[in-house]
Amino acid sequence: MQQPFISLDDIRAAAARIAGQILRTPMTQSASLGELAGVPVHLKLEHQQTTGSFKLRGASNAILSLTPAERASGVVAASTGNHGRALAHAAKMQGAVATICMSRLVPENKVAEIRRLGADVRIVGNSQDEAQDEVDRLVADKGKIMVPPFDHPSVIAGQGTLGLEIMEQVPEADTVLVPLSGGGLAAGVAAAVKGLRPKTRVIGLTMERGAAMKASLDAGHPVQVEELPSLADSLGGGIGLHNALTFAMCRDLLDDVILLTEDEIAAGIRNAYAAEREILEGAGAVGIAALLSGRVTSAGPIVAILSGRNIDMGLHRRIVNGASGAPAEVAA
Repeated sequence: MQQPFISLDDIRAAAARIAGQILRTPMTQSASLGELAGVPVHLKLEHQQTTGSFKLRGASNAILSLTPAERASGVVAASTGNHGRALAHAAKMQGAVATICMSRLVPENKVAEIRRLGADVRIVGNSQDEAQDEVDRLVADKGKIMVPPFDHPSVIAGQGTLGLEIMEQVPEADTVLVPLSGGGLAAGVAAAVKGLRPKTRVIGLTMERGAAMKASLDAGHPVQVEELPSLADSLGGGIGLHNALTFAMCRDLLDDVILLTEDEIAAGIRNAYAAEREILEGAGAVGIAALLSGRVTSAGPIVAILSGRNIDMGLHRRIVNGASGAPAEVAA
């Protein structure tokens, strides 16, 4: 295994920088999932973070790492929703203006919350890649500072602070289950976890529909995939053909990647609500979904990151009431 590009020292520095800006989220133990797995299962309740997802860690570290002049120029990012909300919040806290570019696939509840935080919202195209084209234009034409959702050292280091908390709360963790999209969370958490306890396994979890990082890891280099509707909408989007950090870090640090069907993700959302009394979006429920599917085995304690709660509540109600995991059926 190669040395990760983002070091444990980088992550510790990020933790000190953002300490007053984020919540240290709770860790609970699930009796029912523990019985199913045959080992203790702990749930990292990161969906209780201020903006409803882990993204606030990376966004806050990135904003606080900018110079006053850079913040005055305004920040811009492409987002599937949660990064945009986090960046809008972090920018507002520092008196900066955020512009968030999103595709038409981003759920309206996430778009509305970003607008509520005072960001300039641009809806562009049908994919994260098309939204990124608008970001690139605003950087070139308006001099805005880009804060990418994952492939950025300050963002990865900020997300890695979650790994520090996990190892403080469950130092004997044998397996950590982490949602996987562009790889900012997975890379940061894996760098922190393996920096502190190299033998702990870190497993990335994503959906079958449009799993860009998994396809890239299989190909041995970043590739584009078609972006498709999914209950785990936060895990959508590409990783960028010129990915500088997260592809290599995920390749070197992740022990496995598990793909989940839409029905399995729906089952994770239902179980979180019925058994754990937690409201999760699809991306936040993939850890529970993977455990329910029986595809995670571990010799010791498991930690599953519940990464976000920003689901449309009408959609959540339909899923809890038994709607199929197929996006078209659930949306009806």
